Amino acid sequence: MAAIMNAQKGLHAEESAEVEVLSANLEKLKGLTKRIQGSVIRLQSTGDNVQDSVGPAFGNTQRIQTSISNVDRLLDAIDRMRAPLDNTSREERIIKQGPKKTGLNDYIASIDRMNRALGDLKRSNLKSNQKTVSELSLLLKMGNTQLEDIFRSVLREDNRPIEPLHYITKQEPFPTIPQEKISTLRTVNAHCATTVSQTSQYEVKDTPTSRVYAETRGGYIAASLQNLSSASMSTARKTNADALYRQGACAIGTYAQGLEGMYVSEYDNICNIFAREDWSPVLNAACQASLNDFSRTLRDLNAHIQNHLITDCYLGFEIVDVVSTLSINLESRTGELKRPISDALKPIRDTSKLAFPHLLDETRTRIQSMPSLPPDGSTVPIVAEVMTRLQTMTSYTSPIASLMRSLGDGGWAPPPTSTSTSTSSTTTPFDVGADGRQLFQHYTSDTLDTLHSALEARARALHRTRPLQGVFLANCVAVVERSIRQSELARELDHPALPAKLGGWRRGAEKLYTDAWQDAAKHLLDVQHTTKTVGRPPSGSTAGVGAAAGGGGGGADSAAIVKGLNSKERDAIKEKFRAFNLAFEELVQRHKGLRMEPEVRQGLAKAVEAVLGALYGRFWDRYHEIDKGKGKYVRWDKSQMNQVLASLG
Repeated sequence: MAAIMNAQKGLHAEESAEVEVLSANLEKLKGLTKRIQGSVIRLQSTGDNVQDSVGPAFGNTQRIQTSISNVDRLLDAIDRMRAPLDNTSREERIIKQGPKKTGLNDYIASIDRMNRALGDLKRSNLKSNQKTVSELSLLLKMGNTQLEDIFRSVLREDNRPIEPLHYITKQEPFPTIPQEKISTLRTVNAHCATTVSQTSQYEVKDTPTSRVYAETRGGYIAASLQNLSSASMSTARKTNADALYRQGACAIGTYAQGLEGMYVSEYDNICNIFAREDWSPVLNAACQASLNDFSRTLRDLNAHIQNHLITDCYLGFEIVDVVSTLSINLESRTGELKRPISDALKPIRDTSKLAFPHLLDETRTRIQSMPSLPPDGSTVPIVAEVMTRLQTMTSYTSPIASLMRSLGDGGWAPPPTSTSTSTSSTTTPFDVGADGRQLFQHYTSDTLDTLHSALEARARALHRTRPLQGVFLANCVAVVERSIRQSELARELDHPALPAKLGGWRRGAEKLYTDAWQDAAKHLLDVQHTTKTVGRPPSGSTAGVGAAAGGGGGGADSAAIVKGLNSKERDAIKEKFRAFNLAFEELVQRHKGLRMEPEVRQGLAKAVEAVLGALYGRFWDRYHEIDKGKGKYVRWDKSQMNQVLASLG
């Protein structure tokens, strides 16, 4: 037990000793911690002092490094600026030698170097470089001038005038500048444009090369088209000044083809040489000289048309058609030149529009001034002339439609006169969508109205008898109808109003002619007394109806009727036969002496037969026994009368 207690005491004593050792170590650790904390505080204070001292020095170091970098760049810029000064003599030597000695590529490379150097010097904006800038600018201008000479000489190698007619007739494309020369021209133009932009103090609208191109190629185009211009004028003049212009006789169509071919090929050259923004001004400038020649030619042609408007207005129609087509084609292929070509065409358009009222007025004036008409009733030449004019117009339907749209419906009418019966009394405003064919129909109708009314008035004044007036007007209507039927007018005038109008004129002429035959037919009228028993027709017969009603007498017994007449009535019947015979023979003789168109003669013969045929047959049936077949009073039986009437046709 005691041993156990001793052992426990010993154990507690050891633990107490260990606790004391640990306590001592803990005190040492606390002291050490305090010293470390003091060191940390002192170190932090020292670090703050160091930072306060080193910070400004570091900032100064960064600024120094930036300054060093700037100085390095400045030195590089100075070196670059000094490089042109060092190379000026070498570039000057190349420029003065010219591209022929140094070679075009080396020459252009030298100009490129000077352009870059000049750009650098200008950007430096240093006053000390102004002299060098001036020297380089002068050198560049000198070099650019020599490049212009190269550009001009290359262009002139293919600048010999051509004959456009050769390419038109053989349907070959017009020649362009060869591709290898195109490459040279394109390169020279690009460098000249760059140099001009560098050396010019103001904005440049066109480059020297564009002016050289326009001058050189413009002369080439104008010279190539000169023969076609001259041919257009010479072919417009007819041998017979009074003959109508024949479609295609003038070379203006070929001239327009040549113009189009030359301009399109030139546009291809320009697109391959110049920048996109230069295409339009260069093309317009290059074509200006030839366009001036073209405008002058059109002015000369317009003067010719004005002097011969009646016969050569059709040339004006053709020119309007040709030049309008040219304008449209060029605009679709180049996008340019429509306005100047339209301006050149305007005088001829205006003259051509004046032709329509002038033709109407000339027709009326010529007819009114006729001193006489053919005594045989034949037509006058102006009728065929007017119809020929209308027939000729059908070859120019497109330009005429365009011109008539500009005039408006009825805008061709001359100032109204007392003799005019034109259907177009008022004009309508310009309508771009108007039916050109309908306008032409209206104009044709007005022309025919003017023609017929003037002829009718002149026939009344100069032909003394109505039959002669009727034959004359019928002949004129026949010529009009035949001219329409046998030409393109039949298709262009396919409208029911026209046949009705011509039919009315024809019936009016027939009435004038048959009036004299109506007078002769009056001798065949008699009065029947139905109360008489002698010679009275059987029941149901029409012989007893008044002769004025045209009743038939086929069942009449002529001998009985004549026997039933008293002496006075027989003398009256004999006088009727005698008067009719004289009038009929005179009318037949006059009829055969008149000159009629075939269809007029046939038509009038039918009209005469309608007037006399049945009436004479009835009168003959009743009274042919008046002279008992001796032929003294009754000269023709019914068959003979039918033969005579048939012979009139």
